[in-house]
Amino acid sequence: MGRVTERRKVIRIRDGAVSSRPDTLVAEEPLEIRLNGKPLAITMRTPGDDFALAAGFLVSEGVLAHAYDLQNIVYCAGATVDGSNSYNVVDVRTSPDVVIPDITLERNVYTTSSCGLCGKASLDAVRTTARWPIADTPRSVSNPRCSRASPTGSARPSGSSTGPGSARGGPVQRGGRTAGRTGGRGPAQRGRQAGGPRPAERELPLSRVILLVSGRASFELAQKAVMAGIPVLAAVSAPSSLAVDLAAETGLTLVGFLRGSNMNVYAGEDRIALEATATQG
Repeated sequence: MGRVTERRKVIRIRDGAVSSRPDTLVAEEPLEIRLNGKPLAITMRTPGDDFALAAGFLVSEGVLAHAYDLQNIVYCAGATVDGSNSYNVVDVRTSPDVVIPDITLERNVYTTSSCGLCGKASLDAVRTTARWPIADTPRSVSNPRCSRASPTGSARPSGSSTGPGSARGGPVQRGGRTAGRTGGRGPAQRGRQAGGPRPAERELPLSRVILLVSGRASFELAQKAVMAGIPVLAAVSAPSSLAVDLAAETGLTLVGFLRGSNMNVYAGEDRIALEATATQG
């Protein structure tokens, strides 16, 4: 069974002082749900009540209507290449007399709020190949600039819109400054608007954009940033363990607990222009 929390290195910036220390993050891992041996859905979750999650999903899909419709749920042994049990794949077996509705098993749903990876048939497909690599993006962000881009203190909820002209993907204007830029042109995309403005207004990659989110930085949001070529993802809350792993793999700068000039840097610290020498805490 996967762990509920995981430890990761974090660089803490507090009032100009920089320190490095381990941090505890909520674990996030993909779960593949199979129905009678056939792949059906992939969802991201914190490991734990996986059987209840799978059963609830099948209730919502109209597969299960009664307790006796469910025969059993098991973790699939041999789900990995080496034959070990990853505890990330469950197989739900229905009773023989259950009529499976037409839910098109071949669609292999990726169950997220934005359904950003619909059609993926296996866990390996969750990590997609980025068209615009960002690891070598030579762009730095200073603490004051991150501070000005911070949604903290804004009268407008950061998960809803981007200020004046938001319906057209316009930038946030605050005190004559444009929030969310790393230099040059490019509006900040906030909340769940990770896809950015329309291509006619801003062509991909969004290499001059800082993506600000109002909640936890999940794998889904990190993946969207990477796919759009966005080099910096900053959140007012904590990232998940899988988001940190993806950021480290792809070169994404991942910032959490952004509060004014204070922040935690979980990956891609080379882009942050640190204002003090890091000390081991």
